[in-house]
Amino acid sequence: MAEYANIIVDISHEKLDKTFQYKIPEPLKEVLEIGMQVMIPFGKGSRKTTGYVVELTDTPEYEVEKLKEIDSIAEGSIPIESQLIALAAWMRKNYGGTMNHALKTVLPVKQKAREKQQRSLKLLLSEEEAREQLAVFERKHSTARARLVGALIEEHTLPYEVVTRKLNITAAVIRAMEELGIIQVEVSRSYRNPLGEMKQEEKRIVLNKEQSRVVEKIWEDFSQEEYHTYLLHGVTGSGKTAVYIELIEKVIKSGKQAIVLIPEIALTYQTVVRFYQRFGERVSILNSKMSPGERYDQFERAKSGELDVMIGPRSALFTPFSNLGLIIIDEEHETSYKSETIPRYHARETAIERANMAGASVVLGSATPSIDSYYKAQNGEYILLELEKRIEEKPLPQCYTVDLREELRQGNRSILSEKLQELMEERLEQGQQTMLFINRRGMSGFVSCRACGYVVKCPHCDVSLSQHNNGKMVCHYCGYEETTPKECPECGSKYISGFKAGTQKIEEIVKKRFPKARVLRMDFDTTRNKDSYEKILSAFANQEADVLIGTQMIVKGHDFPNVTLVGVLAADLSLYVSDYHATERTFQLITQAAGRAGRGKLPGEVVIQTYSPDNYSIQLAQKQDYKGFYETEISYRKLMQYPPVGHMMVMLVASKDEMTAALSAELLAKKIEQSAQNGKITGVKTIGPTDAAVAKVKDIYKKVIYFKSKDYQQLVKIKDALELFVNRHREFANIVIQFDFNPMNGF
Repeated sequence: MAEYANIIVDISHEKLDKTFQYKIPEPLKEVLEIGMQVMIPFGKGSRKTTGYVVELTDTPEYEVEKLKEIDSIAEGSIPIESQLIALAAWMRKNYGGTMNHALKTVLPVKQKAREKQQRSLKLLLSEEEAREQLAVFERKHSTARARLVGALIEEHTLPYEVVTRKLNITAAVIRAMEELGIIQVEVSRSYRNPLGEMKQEEKRIVLNKEQSRVVEKIWEDFSQEEYHTYLLHGVTGSGKTAVYIELIEKVIKSGKQAIVLIPEIALTYQTVVRFYQRFGERVSILNSKMSPGERYDQFERAKSGELDVMIGPRSALFTPFSNLGLIIIDEEHETSYKSETIPRYHARETAIERANMAGASVVLGSATPSIDSYYKAQNGEYILLELEKRIEEKPLPQCYTVDLREELRQGNRSILSEKLQELMEERLEQGQQTMLFINRRGMSGFVSCRACGYVVKCPHCDVSLSQHNNGKMVCHYCGYEETTPKECPECGSKYISGFKAGTQKIEEIVKKRFPKARVLRMDFDTTRNKDSYEKILSAFANQEADVLIGTQMIVKGHDFPNVTLVGVLAADLSLYVSDYHATERTFQLITQAAGRAGRGKLPGEVVIQTYSPDNYSIQLAQKQDYKGFYETEISYRKLMQYPPVGHMMVMLVASKDEMTAALSAELLAKKIEQSAQNGKITGVKTIGPTDAAVAKVKDIYKKVIYFKSKDYQQLVKIKDALELFVNRHREFANIVIQFDFNPMNGF
């Protein structure tokens, strides 16, 4: 039993920058839990206030005699904040960082944003009394007062702004009328609506047999209070969103709420339209483009029970729903569900933990599930449900692979292959739309030969060497390096370099080649403004453009019926990066991109342009063969003991001084080696220390150490041991230490 509790005071109104330690009285030691609301003496006067338990410990942080004691556990129902705090504690334990880091993630609105208030003027007199008063004002030539009373006789209540702006009534006149008891100024809370003027249009979709079977299975379990995690593997265009909507409707009717996670803000527009058409104002959104006031209002609406469904990227997971019944993670394979800030949590795992706390079900949906999720489904951890056919049994698009090496041999140096240009010409003539996708992931990555397709790889690891600005190529797994060649070692061609192509350049090429085409571009530069996603996507959906060019944000979940051609311009840009996820991401991106074609009445075609047509991820993506890809990929993972077969943790050690970073990393690695020798930690393989992928950023030197183990908890033990060691030694005060479990992007 713990002796002390670390408590955060009055979450709703205080900055989350400090916890306070209290003694736990004997009667509470057996019942006190993380997340509980307690009454505590606070401040110099020991005034009674509420706080939340964020940590239980046996280690006093201050002199024991100076610590105050918890009074009691707060009476009444435990608010939703308690559950979220317990979730923050779980995140801190499993992903590292401080409790304050976790709290700031889970409770992102730190300070109360300014409430938006709506004022109105109400007539307090009966109609007869009001007309008598009107006559008095007219007789006395009090024209402003007469104008106000006359308007209120007609409407009885008027918005304050209408009275002051349209009727030209001053504040002084309003105050005088209040004092006379003629009118009353009423103030009500007005919530900012991020959905603007969106209209509800009831559009019922009749589910097919496959969709109905999936809904029935999940709902049958839910009705029996059996809450599971389901992996919904449905081919592109199989109608996963319709399944989500049907499930949510059933959950709402049972009195519970739902959260829908989407990987990017770019998906919000189309997704929200479909959900709003069914559920109206009971739906809202959360994302980083919203103002603090808008975000605060949505949290308040959720708390007060005004909302049933919240849609948004990763942070929407922490919506304060008190009666959560369902969490849906759409495109669950997406790397954006993994946080790149402390704590580096994964939304999928965190959602499952929150669902366990709340008594809710989780549905993970994707046409290309992550290897991790499919592995867990195969091993019975998740329940696998499948949609094997497109809606109305529409055919999957016809895919062509174009070898860019051959294009170069034939004299075509354009990024658009002859095949793609030919098909684009056809679409423009027929009034159909085209999407061009440039896979820019791994931009700073591999060095390849345009003549023969040769990729410079590490002789010691099965990864490509990464190009650095100093003219060197480096392996980010073992540290091997060599000078960037000026000629291809394989064929002697001078056309060897890192691949460089951006959306702007492609836009220029398309406009030059097809001068009559209406072209839209969707990338970071064109989507900086708040409503830019919606404007671009709605313009394309309304067929105001013929060609949409973009990065991975255009290939996720969008449904444009008139798109019959998709071009994947550089399929292998993500293939040769120093990451064991490289083939998985390549397969997913190509399959998802291909899935945008032929979703309407017309069949679709896809052109995949690549320097590596023989790679299994590209070949299987062309066939849309997920299961074939999974079997091939998991065999490699088993061989190398990579996740999900085993587990990995990477630790970052960073300092302004290169020697300090190196020595600190070595010291921490030795600490773990000693623990392994003493038997405190078992079955762990340590790799490094070595330079991070980008070894120096803004004069900060970065070293990394990798830990591999079949047992996830052994990695948590290492994290706990190193955090304790670092906190006890002052020499680490100016050194940054971070942890990332099962890394997806690294440091």
